[in-house]
Amino acid sequence: MTSPSRQKKGAFALRPSLARLVTTKRLLARVVLFFEQLLPPLMPVLAVVAFYLCASWFGVFRSVPDWLRILLLIAFAAAFLSSLIPFRTLRWPKVAEADRLLEERNGLPHQPVTVQEDEPAFDTPFARALWREHQTRMAEKIAALDAGLPRPDIAAHDRFALRAIPALLLVTAFGYSLSINGGSISDALQAAPEQVVSDPAVRIDAWVTPPSYTGRAPIYLPADGSEQAPIGIPQFSGLTVRVSGGKTAEKVVFRKANGEARDISVQADSKPQQAAAAGGEQPNAAPASQAPASQALVAQTHVMKLEENGALEVNGRRWSFDVLPDKAPEIAFDGLPKPSVNGALEIGFTVKDDYGVQEAHAEIVPVDTDPTATPLYPLPEYRLDIPRRNARDAKGVTSRNLSEHPLAGKRVRITLVAKDAAGQTGRSPPHEMIMPSRRFNEPLAAAVAEERQVFALDTRKMPQAIALNEALTIRPEETIPKLTNYLLLESALTRMKLAKGEDALKDTAQYLWEIALGMEDGDLSLAERKLREAQQNLADALDRNAPDAEIKKLMDELRKAMQDYMSELAQRMQNAPMQPNQNAQNILRQQDLERMMDQIENLARSGNRDAAQQMLSELQRMMNNLQAGRPQRGQQSQENSEARKQIDKLGEILRDQQKLMEQTFRLDQQLRDRMQRGEPDMGESDPLLDEMNPGENGEPQDQQQGQQGKEGQQPSDQMTAEQLREALKQLRAHQDALGRQLGELQKRLGEMGMKPGPGFGQAQREMEGAGRELGQGRGQPAIEGQGRALEALRQGARDMMNQMMQAQQGQQGQGPNGQVGQGDQNGRDPLGRPRRPQGPEFGDNSVKVPDEIDVQRAREILDAIREKLGNNPPQEMERRYLERLLDIQ
Repeated sequence: MTSPSRQKKGAFALRPSLARLVTTKRLLARVVLFFEQLLPPLMPVLAVVAFYLCASWFGVFRSVPDWLRILLLIAFAAAFLSSLIPFRTLRWPKVAEADRLLEERNGLPHQPVTVQEDEPAFDTPFARALWREHQTRMAEKIAALDAGLPRPDIAAHDRFALRAIPALLLVTAFGYSLSINGGSISDALQAAPEQVVSDPAVRIDAWVTPPSYTGRAPIYLPADGSEQAPIGIPQFSGLTVRVSGGKTAEKVVFRKANGEARDISVQADSKPQQAAAAGGEQPNAAPASQAPASQALVAQTHVMKLEENGALEVNGRRWSFDVLPDKAPEIAFDGLPKPSVNGALEIGFTVKDDYGVQEAHAEIVPVDTDPTATPLYPLPEYRLDIPRRNARDAKGVTSRNLSEHPLAGKRVRITLVAKDAAGQTGRSPPHEMIMPSRRFNEPLAAAVAEERQVFALDTRKMPQAIALNEALTIRPEETIPKLTNYLLLESALTRMKLAKGEDALKDTAQYLWEIALGMEDGDLSLAERKLREAQQNLADALDRNAPDAEIKKLMDELRKAMQDYMSELAQRMQNAPMQPNQNAQNILRQQDLERMMDQIENLARSGNRDAAQQMLSELQRMMNNLQAGRPQRGQQSQENSEARKQIDKLGEILRDQQKLMEQTFRLDQQLRDRMQRGEPDMGESDPLLDEMNPGENGEPQDQQQGQQGKEGQQPSDQMTAEQLREALKQLRAHQDALGRQLGELQKRLGEMGMKPGPGFGQAQREMEGAGRELGQGRGQPAIEGQGRALEALRQGARDMMNQMMQAQQGQQGQGPNGQVGQGDQNGRDPLGRPRRPQGPEFGDNSVKVPDEIDVQRAREILDAIREKLGNNPPQEMERRYLERLLDIQ
């Protein structure tokens, strides 16, 4: 025999594929031989493991004392180590053994595998050839070799089939482990639980009541304590255990996860029942030894709050709890806080909590504080309107008017705070900003408000505020035009000097604020305050679930306050000039406000108070963003006047270009009609030509034509084709004049600091092209150029209006007087009524300039009408109708 390391001989040397196949078969055969050696000694190991699992699942380890449990564990470990001793004799099979296995399993005679490595005894040519032929024949039998599966012959090692015992016990133990009394594999490694004897006469009713804000139903615990996995419950849930029956009072214990035990005390209202029961037995002279038994017969209720993981143990029964922690709420800014139009503070926020947020507010504190200052008012209160009560993930916007607070106009730090029903709070990162203040257009009103702010922030600065007031009245005939305002300032000065206590100071501050508002807005500020108070009263009533009668009364007050405010606002804006800063926002009409208030009342009466409160918050936000128009003065008024002139000039150019395009179209159609009908000699005049040229007496020719029309003549039918062509050429002067006017307009806009849009340049180029076409008497190309010029003019007008709007918005936000613009009403007053626009109208998208396709379509229609008219229709009525369509009568 040869070793595997020897060089291949015989058929293996001639056929390499056969050599690789035999090598693979030998490897599989060696693996089979190895497992045949491994399985018999593995049976004792598996038997020891099976017996250990059976003992664990049957609960043997948890039912025996600890010393016996440890002894059994040592015995199983020793048995397991002893069963590993036979594995020392394991070895990897040899190649010869694998070859014999292949030959025996496949029934191959003459050793076809082994013969490939053998050599003949006599090395002669004849013997070598004969041996080579024998090797080739034997190699053909090796192609279908199969090692088969391992055959360990376990029965020879286990004649009595004892191996079936651990298998049957293992299946039975696994089924028993799923029951209440079943054990676990880890019982052998931990101490046995304390043995508690349960009294079958004791009845236990236990349940867990989650907090109401979680919205979860109560969880009733099984009476036998059969729950194996911990029961998941929210934090701060209430555990109630009611124990009745038995001869002695049962002890109810809650064992924490760290092993600490705590007795759950009896509820207070169940103790009088025990005393009453014990007192009722005193007349019967019961023995003292029977008193505990009589008390135990009375049901006892034990209550506690579950705040951490643990287990409830009563009468040998056990329930485990997995307390789900209640996380603190999360709140953050949704965008940066910003001021609304009337000076209110608008805050967008997002809030999140596992069971819902109960309430949220904004904490506003000044950045620069003087610890020795004595402010007159506390910090402002800013309650956030949550879209839904107990919302788990909400997003909202709240608008509150804090312009009356002394901190208005000062730098403050805003922090959002959210609170859940459990009392936990969450805070957002702080944000610093200038707190929005009331914008005063009247300098005198702004000065009065500044006086109030000085001593309201620090009452020690009252002398400084008095000095400011006296400075305002040094030369009243020049600075205070109205006598009423002067008298109000004098009365305020007297109050400031006499104010000593906190109440008097607050009255004085309120009086100064009313004076400032009266100087600024007159009755409008009073109506706005009443409206804000009515909205706040209704919001408070909805928050405390007020009865329907109170809600109806507050809704009536809100309607009246809204009507008064809108009337004052409409009266204020009636004389206010229209401004070009009209943004594309929604129009707020009176019927919209009435519809919203009706919906608020209906939602509140139907019980949906959260939706009603949310709609009321939206109404308040809309009113805070409603702008009041004010007349402009000074340089801004002059700039707007100059801008208005340029707008009017642009409107005139648009109208003249439109009229010129219509004249060109009319002349071109008449010229085409003359050419197609072959009538070169017609009359001498045309209405359009006469409209451009005055008559001999200086009278417009349209009047002369009117006189001729009265005499029954038709001037439009009397122009020749050459006259129509000449009329087209005369229109060039008008087109060139419009182009020059547009150039002057662009130059003027540049002097005003405005950049003319590309539409104006495009329009001027189209006008020049149309003028050249008109000079050559070609009407159709001129019409197309004029149409494109009109469209470019409209685009340039829109660009100019956008620049004006941006300039006016910048003046509103950064103007010296803090002036509030009229806002966007789209040509309507605050009640939604249309107003007469001042200046030209540039049209909208509904006015469409005919493009080339539209002109071609119109030409085809006219050609069809002319063709039908050329066929001499028999009916006189039809012929006249076609002539009217062509406008040739």
